Amino acid sequence: MKLQTNALSRAIKFALASTATMGLTVASVQAEEADAGAENKKIEKIAVVGSRAAPRSVGDSPVPIDIIGGDDLSKAGGDDMLELLKGSVPSLNVHANPISDAASLVRPANLRGLPADSTLILLNGKRRHRSSVIAFLGGGINDGAQGPDISVIPSVALKQVEVLRDGAAAQYGSDAIAGVLNFVLKDASEGGSISVKQGQYYEGDGDTTTVEGNIGLPFTDQGFANLSFQYKEADPTSRSVQRPDAQAFMDAGLEGVRDPAQVWGAPEINDDITLFGNVGLELTNDSQFYMFGNYSERDVKGGFYYRNPTTRPQVYGGVIRNVNGEPTRRHPTDEAQQAAWDAATPTVLVGSLDGYDQQINCPVVELQSNGLPDQAALDSLAAANCFAFNNILPAGFTPFFGGNITDTSLTIGTKGEFTDGFMKGAYYDFSGSVGRNESRYFITNTVNASMGPDTPMEFSPGKYIQLEKNFNADFSKGYDFDLAYDVNVAGGLEWKEETFEVIPGDEASFIAGPLTQQGFGIGSNGFPGFKPSQGGEFSRRSYAAYIDIETPFTEEFLMGWALRYEDYDTFGSTTNYKVTWQYHATEDLALRGSLSTGFRAPTVGQANVSNVQTNLSSGVLVDSALLPPTNPVSQLLGGSELQPEESQSYTFGAVYQSGDLFLTIDYYNIEVEDRLSQSNKIDLTLEQKAALKADGVPNVDSLAQVSFFTNDFDTTTQGVDIVANYSMDLLGGFATFSAAYNWNETEVDKFSAITGDFKVARLEKDLPQHRATYTWTQQWEDFSGFLRYNYYGEYQGVHVDYDATAIMADPSFTFDAELTYFATENISLTVGANNIFDQDAEKVVDFLEDGATELTPSNTWGGIYYETSPYGINGGFYYVKATYTF
Repeated sequence: MKLQTNALSRAIKFALASTATMGLTVASVQAEEADAGAENKKIEKIAVVGSRAAPRSVGDSPVPIDIIGGDDLSKAGGDDMLELLKGSVPSLNVHANPISDAASLVRPANLRGLPADSTLILLNGKRRHRSSVIAFLGGGINDGAQGPDISVIPSVALKQVEVLRDGAAAQYGSDAIAGVLNFVLKDASEGGSISVKQGQYYEGDGDTTTVEGNIGLPFTDQGFANLSFQYKEADPTSRSVQRPDAQAFMDAGLEGVRDPAQVWGAPEINDDITLFGNVGLELTNDSQFYMFGNYSERDVKGGFYYRNPTTRPQVYGGVIRNVNGEPTRRHPTDEAQQAAWDAATPTVLVGSLDGYDQQINCPVVELQSNGLPDQAALDSLAAANCFAFNNILPAGFTPFFGGNITDTSLTIGTKGEFTDGFMKGAYYDFSGSVGRNESRYFITNTVNASMGPDTPMEFSPGKYIQLEKNFNADFSKGYDFDLAYDVNVAGGLEWKEETFEVIPGDEASFIAGPLTQQGFGIGSNGFPGFKPSQGGEFSRRSYAAYIDIETPFTEEFLMGWALRYEDYDTFGSTTNYKVTWQYHATEDLALRGSLSTGFRAPTVGQANVSNVQTNLSSGVLVDSALLPPTNPVSQLLGGSELQPEESQSYTFGAVYQSGDLFLTIDYYNIEVEDRLSQSNKIDLTLEQKAALKADGVPNVDSLAQVSFFTNDFDTTTQGVDIVANYSMDLLGGFATFSAAYNWNETEVDKFSAITGDFKVARLEKDLPQHRATYTWTQQWEDFSGFLRYNYYGEYQGVHVDYDATAIMADPSFTFDAELTYFATENISLTVGANNIFDQDAEKVVDFLEDGATELTPSNTWGGIYYETSPYGINGGFYYVKATYTF
């Protein structure tokens, strides 16, 4: 039976109009009230993402889609959207790397084993802007990733989340190699809720308080205004023991050493405020106005590596000696002298306040048998007008790094149906979006060593700002070609502008002070500020055109065809396609599949950013510079202008529905060529430094390593997703059983020394190949609750991003549980826990001389657990929550 356009209801017309950019959902996923369990049997999950025809049920989609209701998202201990999603989507992995520069501020996530910026993020079907934070230390897989900040989206604002687990660049443009996440905001015009939640880790730290609310208001008689807010505070956590070197200093009587000197744990979050608004207004019977956006801001603060007061190069590192053991000035081009200096008796780095030429006259301060510098020699420095940081920071120091993250966006548009002219009967959607994300960094309890005794200890290294503008014109119309029902033809145009801005820091954070030539480090130690030469705006524009057709050859057989052309004013153009199909073999069984190409454009930030990080090299802290790939240093080491990644992917699977049982199985294969990532940290030789200085590159002596963004390797990722749901009456109530399993394997097909063996191992092994969740949800009249089992297969445990520490960690599992009591019609009380049995992450392993291993709570850097744990290192978390619904 054909589906005639004039038979569609007005709601479906608006849905069709919106599907050009997926701006509207037409059915709620889940009952909002807890006593609506019986109604859930009748509700069909409807998705807009993945198709530009009429919204369809998940089971009728030719591509795999998960729909997670807003009510489901609120059933978890955490408030970070990434944590909420990973419990429902097994192919989504989230790492909370405890010491990882800017990645601590905006955490990256991985869908199907690909980096965070290989998943396209949409809000109400519109492209979400990127974060300004680039994950310089992204734990291997996310090194250099720059994706949107998903954590600013609160669950209280959401009707549902649609997860398209399939490549979709031909439909939606760059980044959709792994899939698409579409966050759909609530659109109710009445009612609402307010809740207060308090939680804490079993260890007694990480206290988290969250207040959130939502209200639906009428916007005249023909519209709605739905408003949401969330406010959160979270204390830091520590899963650390005292570092052996710091403990040795304490045992030797050195005062002022922090315990622990270095903290591994979650950062401190203050004043985390988020506001979301979603507005819709029916203008006429055939047109609608919409507007939505957000304002979000938070302060995040975490710790860095401990600066040992005897060994930290360029702050405390030793005096240079010649082959006869006599103190001398450094000769950076003399390899023999450099080797002799490195092998010399350990000494404290001493500088002359009278200038470089006088450094040779400063006293030599050697280390004693107890590991501490000779105090008499230190006391003699002042008389010689010489200086060592041991005189003002004798116990070493640990920098604290953080930032203020501000995120804003606004989308305005109109959609509807043309009622006359040559476009009569077609649906349109015109929209404009602007999004801005700013990260303002700060670092405290550190020094600019080159400034000597005049250094401040607090710095503002500068800001990154990401600004994006999008304009879309999309159209959709059904045509009668005498097939099973109308052929839907969609097409449209898109214009984008992306700007990445670097704002320099305060002068003290980057200046090369008077002790620079004497071997002292430049800039705020741990995160030097951005110099004026690094500042500026870097922009790129692009435009795109697409066509997307769905052809119902019979009632049982559907095919889709998409073609997209996109042109960038930097690297040129790209054309991508996608073909999908679905065949209903029986009333209960459908087969489906897709074949597509895709691309991910390098971001403007990745192409232009430069930064100095602290990196561990063979267990020693050194300064490592990330430079633009076109910088002379990068080009000397093999860098070149960035090009887009290109992908080829295919999926095939089956959907089985019978009664209350729903089951999907999908295999996927994704080949990515010229993958873009941060290179390996490359050690600079003295000859290379001399050549760079000859070319006028400044401050070369302070650098030990260099990295840059590069298209250096190819990968093949394959896997299987299995999703099953079953509902039934049970124990006097209504029960839903859900199971989801993911097998994912990534193989690096081609790479060079620029990427390196260790990074390849991280790409292939850091994420568990097997993930599964099993959830039992139960509802009664006065109570509801759930119990979830989470399984994680073996993964590579890595500590401090250092290959000598890597092991394969054993499979493990955790349990989550929650129980809600509905005290009245409006008030509910909830108690729950994540990782309810406090399952430990894999502990750090020490390798003994005889080849045996032993577990120990201590190690060189003070961490207890491998930070690559897929469920984190903080352990069990319990919470209570009170909600008032109106």
